[in-house]
Amino acid sequence: MSEHHYGEKDEKLEKQDEKDEKGRGEKWRNDPLGAVIWALILIWAGLVFLAQNLGWLTPFELESPWGLVFIGAGLFVWLEVLIRLVMPKYRRPVVGTFIFGIILIGIGIGITFGTTPQMWGVIFALVIIAVGISILLRGLGRRS
Repeated sequence: MSEHHYGEKDEKLEKQDEKDEKGRGEKWRNDPLGAVIWALILIWAGLVFLAQNLGWLTPFELESPWGLVFIGAGLFVWLEVLIRLVMPKYRRPVVGTFIFGIILIGIGIGITFGTTPQMWGVIFALVIIAVGISILLRGLGRRS
């Protein structure tokens, strides 16, 4: 009798796996946007480090190229958010991605311009502006 119950559970698990493969998993596999954005972030990071090694960033007197890497990564993440909002083919929830972009840009600004108390005030103001833009985009993206 116990074998019968295990058999039923196995069948349910197999059906759930099939559903996941056909449903959500298929949708995410057909969405190359995330991979493209991460590839662009890696290319951006490589270009920043190359520019530093060639001395092209010397006139800007940056302490570290990492600030530019983070700012660029945040902007690319925001580009992904914008594409997902505009193109129905790639639409999915973006609030977390948008906040991740805010964090990346905040880290980049902190590294690039220093972390004085006044600078954190600027970063905090930018975060508030970004949250406002997020609310605006969410409002514009709603379907009637």
